[in-house]
Amino acid sequence: MDIRYSCNQRDFKRYTTEEIRQEFLISGLYVSDEIRAVYSHVDRMVTFGCMPVNDAVPLDKGIDSMKSFGTGYILERREIGIFNIGGAGSIEADGVTYDLGFKDCLYITKGTRAVTFRSADKANPAKFYMVSAPAHKACKTTFLSIDDAKKKPLGANETANKRVINQFIHPDVLETCQLSMGLTELDPGNVWNTMPAHTHERRMEIYTYFGIPEGQAVFHMMGEAQETRHIVVQNGEAVISPSWSIHAGCGTSAYTFIWAMGGENQTFDDMDHIKISDLR
Repeated sequence: MDIRYSCNQRDFKRYTTEEIRQEFLISGLYVSDEIRAVYSHVDRMVTFGCMPVNDAVPLDKGIDSMKSFGTGYILERREIGIFNIGGAGSIEADGVTYDLGFKDCLYITKGTRAVTFRSADKANPAKFYMVSAPAHKACKTTFLSIDDAKKKPLGANETANKRVINQFIHPDVLETCQLSMGLTELDPGNVWNTMPAHTHERRMEIYTYFGIPEGQAVFHMMGEAQETRHIVVQNGEAVISPSWSIHAGCGTSAYTFIWAMGGENQTFDDMDHIKISDLR
């Protein structure tokens, strides 16, 4: 497990490109028949990736729960949201199996002991992207297809940000302890996400980008509004965004991204908006 510690905005101003990437960029999540995990001390959020090919892969493969989390099993005091961004696959959670197609989601509650991942076809394996947050109460493990998500159209072609926000793990869709997750799809020809930018002091966020065509990239914007920086992101990579940082992106083509949030406030519109003219 890769562990990332918290960074404050004063030190961030002096980071080089490589230091920014080492601190905030998450890559290499999808390795055949393995679990990859990045533990961020920003709200103690954990990002996982799993690509089962030849074998069924348990969530705790290669992870010592007591050493890494101080618990008997990973989800003893955690909840987790999982999206499939690859081929068809399935997830078994405490003996119950859920089939996930492309862009489908599974929320698994605190207290679930055993989670196992499988692909339907090893020639086109599933890719399970996951984010876990600490939880103090148990909710209901719930499967949500892309059709079940609450749709929220935003933006316009004129500003190159026409998109649909699909709210999955969200207070308007199902109850969780603190985790919120969703998937935003940009229309063809649109490249900007989350612009105008914002911050939210009461929660952090993690973006993962996929559906980026080969040879293209996304420039993820971060930092304080008056001290912005960027990270060039490739297909399947994620970025950790502390509460003090904006989180927006512009691609060299249209793409899709999954947002995950953890913190005190789950209200979607709890944002501190920033005028484009005020960005530096």
